[in-house]
Amino acid sequence: MPDLRLAVPAAMLWAACALGVGVPQAAPFAAVLAALGAVLVLLTALLLDRSPLCGVSAIVAVGLATAAAGLAVIAAIAPLRVDAALSAAAAAGERVQVAMRIESTPRRVAAGFDGETRWSIRGTTLAMPSAAQEPAANGNGARRARAGVPIRLVAPVPADRVTRLTLGATASAEVSLRVEEPGRATAYSAFADVEPSVGEGPPPWLAWTGPLRTGLAGASSGTPGDGGDLLPGLAIGDETAVDSSLDAAMKASSLSHLTAVSGANCAIVTGLAFLACARIGLGRRLRIVVAAGALGLFVLLVGPGASVLRAAAMALVILIALARGRPAAGLPTLSLAAIVLLLHDPWLARDYGFALSVLATTGLLLFSRPLGEALAHLLPRRLAFTLAVPVAAQAACQPVLLLLAPGLPLYGVVANLLAAPAAPIATVLGCLACALLPFVPFAGQAIVWLAWLPSAWIAAVARFASSLPGAALPWPAGAVGVVLCVLLTIAVGLVLVRRHLPRVLATLAVIALVAAAGGYTGGIGGIALARVLGLPPGWQIAACDVGQGDALVIRDGGSVAMVDVGRSAEPAASCLDRLGIGRIALLVLTHYDADYVGGLDGVVGRVDRALVGPPTRPADEAVLRTLAAAGVAIERGRTGLFGRLGGLSWRLLWPPGEETSGVTFSGNAGSLVFETERNGLRTLVLGDLGEEAQNRLVGTGTVRPVDVVKVAHHGSADQSRRLYELLAARLGLISVGADNGYGHPTRHALDLLTVAGTAVARTDRSGMLLVSPGADGPLLWVERPAEADARGRPYPRYGQGGMWPPEHRAEPARADRVPRRSRSRSCPGARSGRLPSCSYPARRVFSPTGRCVSSARPSVRPIPAWRSATFRPPTTPRGSCSHSRAPPSSANRG
Repeated sequence: MPDLRLAVPAAMLWAACALGVGVPQAAPFAAVLAALGAVLVLLTALLLDRSPLCGVSAIVAVGLATAAAGLAVIAAIAPLRVDAALSAAAAAGERVQVAMRIESTPRRVAAGFDGETRWSIRGTTLAMPSAAQEPAANGNGARRARAGVPIRLVAPVPADRVTRLTLGATASAEVSLRVEEPGRATAYSAFADVEPSVGEGPPPWLAWTGPLRTGLAGASSGTPGDGGDLLPGLAIGDETAVDSSLDAAMKASSLSHLTAVSGANCAIVTGLAFLACARIGLGRRLRIVVAAGALGLFVLLVGPGASVLRAAAMALVILIALARGRPAAGLPTLSLAAIVLLLHDPWLARDYGFALSVLATTGLLLFSRPLGEALAHLLPRRLAFTLAVPVAAQAACQPVLLLLAPGLPLYGVVANLLAAPAAPIATVLGCLACALLPFVPFAGQAIVWLAWLPSAWIAAVARFASSLPGAALPWPAGAVGVVLCVLLTIAVGLVLVRRHLPRVLATLAVIALVAAAGGYTGGIGGIALARVLGLPPGWQIAACDVGQGDALVIRDGGSVAMVDVGRSAEPAASCLDRLGIGRIALLVLTHYDADYVGGLDGVVGRVDRALVGPPTRPADEAVLRTLAAAGVAIERGRTGLFGRLGGLSWRLLWPPGEETSGVTFSGNAGSLVFETERNGLRTLVLGDLGEEAQNRLVGTGTVRPVDVVKVAHHGSADQSRRLYELLAARLGLISVGADNGYGHPTRHALDLLTVAGTAVARTDRSGMLLVSPGADGPLLWVERPAEADARGRPYPRYGQGGMWPPEHRAEPARADRVPRRSRSRSCPGARSGRLPSCSYPARRVFSPTGRCVSSARPSVRPIPAWRSATFRPPTTPRGSCSHSRAPPSSANRG
């Protein structure tokens, strides 16, 4: 039976801190209540002397007292995390100068729209005047930002200069601020547009770490492939060289824990220190002192990450126990380490790294041996216990991992088994090389090459495992998925140890597991079948749901063109997989912003030919190198370029060449404008073209009315009314991310589309959008129905199939502002300011016999994906028109 005397108080403290940091204003009252509860329970324990409940009451009393202490720490620290000057600047949207002391290693985050690599750095503010002009006690009119406020800085930094941002150094930048939620590790996030300036270097007790980290990173960069990029992460947790694709592969294969310094690294460091001391004949106490010193130096080198602190605290407790000549039990040691760290920093209670570190260690301590014994009945004993280690750790961590990325890693255990022999070798050699490089460079470089072999093996395992089909099995997200995962883990555990359980309980566990497996398999199969069969077979245009980015697929039979690839590789690849697309005959990259080219790694292996604009930055050249390395034929796009894909004709309308216009267009203004036509369905893709460039495009005389337009720049306000009225599109597709922070799509853009008579479909509300050609115009299919139109008004439900009828009055639009297409005849009697509309009976929604010939553009209605239905803009028989209230063409049905 495991010793839970400290585990229960640790769990109670963790729960109290997790709740308390989210509502810090309630922490003082909660601390008092917990303290009173501890006193009452302790008195109860004294009254129950020699009763079986006495021990339980004492443990609960200790837990309540510990929770009270944690809540008291929150009550004391929370006010110090808020700074009036920074909060005022954030509320006003002002840019301010902020200085900070760096307290973490830089972590790569998603690139910005300019494609520059951005890094996230955590630290605390230094006292300096803020630009928030408010009366202040110092009398100078500017409120002074307080020192010691936890802050996160996100800034663009070239990869070869990120090593300047070392632990303990100071950095400053002009930033925009955002106030974070109370439970976050940092109180503010600061966003800089330029590289921060580095001021003072780290203090002397930290200054030695920078050259060691830089030396290992530089030596590793000279080795080929992923092995050199991964080695600093395996040795000292430095992931600055790990690119996004390798990082995604490590996560998908459940190997990312190898680059998060934790217990294994600390055990290696202390073990090597013990071994070295033993070789020179030092006594036990001196060995412990040297090992503790080596551990402290290692923590300074790698940085104070949550998993590092947990592992170091456990190692320190074990060393103290050894010094006293007493063995240290695993679970009490872990519990004591967690208590100490949570009392030091209660905000660790919501840190995913801390949670995963504690849970993985708990799984190894509690479950690896019983699991090994159970598996030994089915497998050879050595193999059973080898397999039990990653399975126990994975099972303990999986509920938390589901909160980060819903899905079960199918090959995670196997990948860990394959990588396990190489990980300690790479870690030991990497640490040794790190220590030797400043003093014996030749020997250090030789060891780096030796460490490269196991590092490259781990990277290859990650790449291979993540590329296999079904690398991540689907699983429900959120709290439901976590609860189901916990129940499934318990059921599997009961089945494995059923020999020691009562027959009834063992039978129920087996039945529950079989039922769960059958239900899951059937559900996954049904979902997969529905996803394939639910797509309309005749679709011609697909707007992929890739978040705040663009990725459009246009096809004619087996010939496929793709316009842009979104921000990330995984959504773009998933979209192509769902559409069943294996090859892309033509890839058009309208411009080089990260939200249009960032997902290139996910599709480049399927591309034959690419049309691109002229590169103007090093990041643009990197995109071209990626295409060339994959064997893609690259061609520079220019006005007048045209071609065919099967029966699909295409041409480029923008940008003009410098020789004809006298102007060089780059960035958003240089976006390639791509027009396609097939089966009477004409489509125009505008990239990120802004209003000025759109007006210039109109002036070229090459623009003609279209059926579908991909609205420029995610529906920003930078749009030309002249262009959209000239296009007179029936349907406008807006590829945009939910809660994107940019206000996209803007009301201005939606109103402009209303006036142009263009119905709107959005990926943030409706997911993937598919458009098919129809006899009377485009047919729209949406992945999920939207709950509101473009102005946020709810759709009432009625009828079969979950139809959303346009029962809301559109804002009046003058009929003379909506251009008539050349092939349309005006409705007789259309004299009022209100647009004429097509009248239709509900029973004929799916089978109209003709199209309305008025100049109004009918609204497009989405049909839920589970109906496997497409929708046709409702019309009346040819030649008939109605002057009833018009449906709101700008209402967001998707």
